[in-house]
Amino acid sequence: MQRRHLIAFAGATLAAPAVHAQVAWPGRGPIRVVVPFTPGGATDGMARVTAGKLQEKLGQTFVVENRAGANGAVGGQFVAQAAPDGYTFCFSASIQMLARLVMRNPNYDPVADLLPVVRTGQGPTLLIMNNARQENTLMEVLASCRANPRDWSFAVSSLGAAGHLATIEFLRQAGVDIVQVPYRGTAPAITDVVAGNAKLMFDSILGTLPQVQGGRVKGLAVTALARSPAAPDIPTAQEAGMPGLDIQSWWALWGPRGIPPEITGRIGEVLRTGMFEADVRARVATLGIEPMAETGAEFAAFIQRDFSRSRELLQLANFQPE
Repeated sequence: MQRRHLIAFAGATLAAPAVHAQVAWPGRGPIRVVVPFTPGGATDGMARVTAGKLQEKLGQTFVVENRAGANGAVGGQFVAQAAPDGYTFCFSASIQMLARLVMRNPNYDPVADLLPVVRTGQGPTLLIMNNARQENTLMEVLASCRANPRDWSFAVSSLGAAGHLATIEFLRQAGVDIVQVPYRGTAPAITDVVAGNAKLMFDSILGTLPQVQGGRVKGLAVTALARSPAAPDIPTAQEAGMPGLDIQSWWALWGPRGIPPEITGRIGEVLRTGMFEADVRARVATLGIEPMAETGAEFAAFIQRDFSRSRELLQLANFQPE
């Protein structure tokens, strides 16, 4: 009898830490936030802003870890395979959800394998042009593209990214077929636009605006319905003559499927106020990003709409996964 009681007590004791860990989250640390891209870009910057605010509000260490490779699939797969205990998350951009559309074998399905937790920001792309071109407005560029399409080319920094999708939408509305040159990142793509090897490029305002401000390229339009506070003198695509060219990057936190709703709910609760505090607003404004805190069913529905639109644009362009 005593032996049975002892075994039962031992079993209860062993089970207790798991129950306690869920109830007390985040009672142990650190909490890992995996960024599936290299440091220094908009995704890395937003990850650090978000992780910093969670650390401040929850009193636990949040460590940003860059695991780049395979268009975001390396870091995404790592998080998808992690224990769903609230101690490993993925912070990435909108391109993360498109792995199945732009890669032949991403080894995981981000839509099915990652749990959307909270969307923390969005920002437009900016259309830039080589300085040597005589055109100064979007309408002048459109007219020249239609008259002499072989004189033009688009640099594409990353397949499936917002800049790539904006390029496809531009060509659809313009009704022309212009060469698109893929690059491995924003920096080499901008370098070729500055040099004149490519004439046009849509990319995140974070990477492109400094080039405009430095006089190295011309800034023609932002792909949003309202002007960016970071570039108030640059018109929207709608103002410049292409209504409907509203394609933005967005950034969010995901976790492995199976995280308890108490944990995701707590994160959403913290960020619904934290992402709109003065320090966050000041930081993201320098990145050309609008802070937000979209969670739950609203965020899940947004992903489905955005994924469907992206798939339609890629199909329209007869894009083939690589």
